[in-house]
Amino acid sequence: MMKKYILMFGFISMSMFAMAQGRVVNLFPQGAPHETAVLVEGGSSEGATVGGQSVLRVENVSSPQIAIYPAKNKSEKNPVMLVCPGGGYNILAYDLEGTEIAEWLNTLGFTAILLKYRVPRREGRLKHEAALEDVHEAISYIRKNASMLHVDPNKLGIMGFSAGAHLSAMASNAWQAKGDSSLKPNYCLLVYPAYLNNEASALQLASEIDVTANTPPTMLVQTQDDTNFIDSSLAYYYALKQQNVPVEMHLYPKGGHGYGLRNTGAAVNEWPDRAASWFKQIGILSATSPE
Repeated sequence: MMKKYILMFGFISMSMFAMAQGRVVNLFPQGAPHETAVLVEGGSSEGATVGGQSVLRVENVSSPQIAIYPAKNKSEKNPVMLVCPGGGYNILAYDLEGTEIAEWLNTLGFTAILLKYRVPRREGRLKHEAALEDVHEAISYIRKNASMLHVDPNKLGIMGFSAGAHLSAMASNAWQAKGDSSLKPNYCLLVYPAYLNNEASALQLASEIDVTANTPPTMLVQTQDDTNFIDSSLAYYYALKQQNVPVEMHLYPKGGHGYGLRNTGAAVNEWPDRAASWFKQIGILSATSPE
């Protein structure tokens, strides 16, 4: 029997955060900016499965939050990763691209911060605009509270999936227009990113993204048969290459879209191992860290 969860605004359901290893923080206790309506937040595990398991899809988020998954080692400044689930800026694939990712990051020695950003897209605003405000607030919170969280503010990364990867790429670059380097992630991991290319010209970067030499080091994971979004990854890779930004891309022939960490029988399922190696290569994890 499929499970359904209904949440009222401001109420944290145990089903949503039972796997969170630490506390949940409301990013805007007085209300998120530009919000004019209170949405009834909900989640459902009905719909298509991935790797033989259901996917918890969260919708109608108007009170953005972070769930903190602290690293096991609390005596050191641990690397920290902000995790952005995907869902087309309409829903959040909360377990597939959220809680499961945070738990994996913990095994590597990261403190993981899972972002529940505002969805769906707000009428009259760019698709990512509200969500980017939430990302900036989350990054600000992490850096301001780095000591309490036992994290290194200079090892703060961001990663995302699909629309969440677009959001992560936005965060990797939008700090420059704001003139606030404290909002800059130190590194970025994008898994099957969406919306990064200009639809009118497949390999041209989307107009809202301005890659420069100051864009953080990036790793991309993509499959060739993800036909709707392969050009998104290629456009971003090429833009980074043009600016001499350190970038690593893993392109697999098959695997599709929306697999997260789950075993779907495709070669792309090895991407977490490649990511763990990349974290060591760029100095975020030590050479002796587990993979």
